[in-house]
Amino acid sequence: LKLWNKYRISNIPSLIFLDATTGKVVCRNGLLVIRDDPEGLEFPWGPKPFREVIAGPLLRNNGQSLESSSLEGSHVGVYFSAHWVSVWKDSYFHEYGDAELCSPRMSLCRSEESFKQYFSEMPWLAVPYTDEARRSRLNRLYGIQGIPTLIVLDPQGEVITRQGRVEVLNDEDCREFPWHPKPVLELSDSNATQLNEGPCLVLFVDSEDDGESEAAKQLIQPIAEKIIAKYKAKEEEAPLLFFVAGEDDMTDSLRDYTNLPEAAPLLTILDMSARAKYVMDVEEITPAIVEAFVNDFLAEKLKPEPI
Repeated sequence: LKLWNKYRISNIPSLIFLDATTGKVVCRNGLLVIRDDPEGLEFPWGPKPFREVIAGPLLRNNGQSLESSSLEGSHVGVYFSAHWVSVWKDSYFHEYGDAELCSPRMSLCRSEESFKQYFSEMPWLAVPYTDEARRSRLNRLYGIQGIPTLIVLDPQGEVITRQGRVEVLNDEDCREFPWHPKPVLELSDSNATQLNEGPCLVLFVDSEDDGESEAAKQLIQPIAEKIIAKYKAKEEEAPLLFFVAGEDDMTDSLRDYTNLPEAAPLLTILDMSARAKYVMDVEEITPAIVEAFVNDFLAEKLKPEPI
């Protein structure tokens, strides 16, 4: 379960290659590596720059073609999808000056005809259906485990966020583009799936109290930033995600599912994959209490309760 959480495994089978000296991830999609390179000619399968992996012609739905080099210097959204996924309306993602969107994984379309029909409803670029090798390399580069997924890159080709689709759904006018990750999120229907990606600190508050959610985020944020920075320095993902949850139907369902008390504020860490919870029910939540709770969890000093 620790390994499952550490590598954010959301489906199986999964094969991850590590550098034995540093312990850092070399490749998340090892099964695709074995399929695409059975003789190990590209060993040790380390990540390559986006511009190298995407290199080649890209298509528009009017049949025009342009080279991937035209994306250089732009923010780029890489959308992994297939024809059975609901079509993303134009209004959900516009071309904002230096931003482009390309869709490389419509290889899951069961035929070129399905690809063309799906692509005809999209305004952005696509890797050609026949270029299966390039689509597979992109899949391997970002360790895609499920669709639809939108990954947003900065002009240097570095990942800004892997949660682009959630960001767009929460920000249809793209006012916060390019959606740099926030240390603390307000739990919503669109981002609740992230609760399944690993342990999550969730502070439940009374949303009927004006400003309570914002105050809770401000309380947690310094601790979240410290944890994120610590692990970023080690080039690792933070071991916790941080949320504030108000009062709504989705939050009520989460409380019922995890059998949490109705108290607010209520400080918890939920580990869905381990079916475990850690609960601190106190009258007042302070930064010191949150930091001690987080540190004790990371040091494995807390006793879990079953979900």
